[in-house]
Amino acid sequence: MDENGIRALAIASQDAHAAFGGVVPEIAAREHIRSLDAMVRHAMREAEVGHEDIAGVGVTAGPGLVGALLAGVNWAKAYAFARGLPLLGVHHMEGHLFGTALEHDGAHPPFIGLLVSGGHTLLLEARAWGRYRLLGQTRDDAAGEAFDKVARRLGLPYPGGPQIQRAAERSAAARSAAAGGAAGRFRLPRPMLSRRDRPGDPAYYDMSFSGLKTAVARIAEQLEEEGGLAGAVDDLAAEFQEAVVDVLAEKTRRAVEQTGCRRVVLGGGVARNSRLREGLAERLGSSGELYAPSPRLATDNAAMIAAAARFRLARGERSPWSLNAEAALAFPGLA
Repeated sequence: MDENGIRALAIASQDAHAAFGGVVPEIAAREHIRSLDAMVRHAMREAEVGHEDIAGVGVTAGPGLVGALLAGVNWAKAYAFARGLPLLGVHHMEGHLFGTALEHDGAHPPFIGLLVSGGHTLLLEARAWGRYRLLGQTRDDAAGEAFDKVARRLGLPYPGGPQIQRAAERSAAARSAAAGGAAGRFRLPRPMLSRRDRPGDPAYYDMSFSGLKTAVARIAEQLEEEGGLAGAVDDLAAEFQEAVVDVLAEKTRRAVEQTGCRRVVLGGGVARNSRLREGLAERLGSSGELYAPSPRLATDNAAMIAAAARFRLARGERSPWSLNAEAALAFPGLA
């Protein structure tokens, strides 16, 4: 990419994980090693650039699966060292903020950032690029992880997020409720969401999805005993999705109200969920501006990492050659 935007973007999907119902770390690392050289060559051909046109090398240093991270970090270090280029280690979730900004001119600080992925759920205030204040986060399962686990419990294929959304779209009960009709047949809790919450309370911005996942499992178990789970999957998936959206949208609305910052930037793989985008827009109303990434930039991609690396390179930052992959890398720039 350059100052005019994305010149090339190559994404390799790892379909082998579907057979196991989730990501297998060893397979992920092997596929990274196998595909990296070809992916870089493909992107460079598409962008019509040579090695001499590259000003720096950005790479995800964490958080994530260490094996897969190490494959990328070691490749980037070797390439940067061989070419005499600066190396920039990037935080995966900060990259998602930059990914949305690549597509929307208005998605720039100050803003409220909602980052929702398979491994993380974060609500933060971005005062400037590189200067953030953490408002809240999940205390247990990330929203994306809950989607995957609930989908598996309901017998839906991996990855669970898209499957839950498709099932919800098939739910007649959900369509009726959305149109102002009767509520659906199930009612799940909205964890850590109470009208009694007040600014300054520990639960005001934080989230929790483990209990919600357990509530779905209990209903599913009861339905199985009665022989009726198969006919209830769509409605139960719809209610689960609605519960997650309610929590995320209300926590974000609170952040907008309390900070006075109207701009909201959504990022992470769960940003692909159309009901989440709709729910946020509904909850924010005229008091907020919502910026969401397209599907190709919502999921993990190199363009968002390159954008974050370019920002840090312009500030004169460099990563040492001792850069290592960190599974629990701290979010940079938190006040």
